[in-house]
Amino acid sequence: MNYAIVNIKGNQFKLIENKYVYVPHISVKSGNKIMLNQVVMFSKKGIPFLGNPFLENISVQIEVLQHIIKGKKIIIFKKKRRKGYKVKNGFRPIFSKIKVISFLEKK
Repeated sequence: MNYAIVNIKGNQFKLIENKYVYVPHISVKSGNKIMLNQVVMFSKKGIPFLGNPFLENISVQIEVLQHIIKGKKIIIFKKKRRKGYKVKNGFRPIFSKIKVISFLEKK
């Protein structure tokens, strides 16, 4: 089983071929295919290849399937004691659903 650990918007995700992953919103139209070049680690037939910080000769091709998938609500609560100051805010982050098409190795 081949897999890659890829950096997407500051977060690292384990990507496996033909699997779906929810990642932070990617500003590409749904249905488009893009290449990810920030591959931190790649495993082929159980042999790991580590980058320093990224692997130069490996990239991952993905397809953006869907946008505007909202996550769980995140609550932001600020308070200063003995001052009567309280602020409660919250938001729901937007995710994109992607599918890994293939891993490409440059030689």
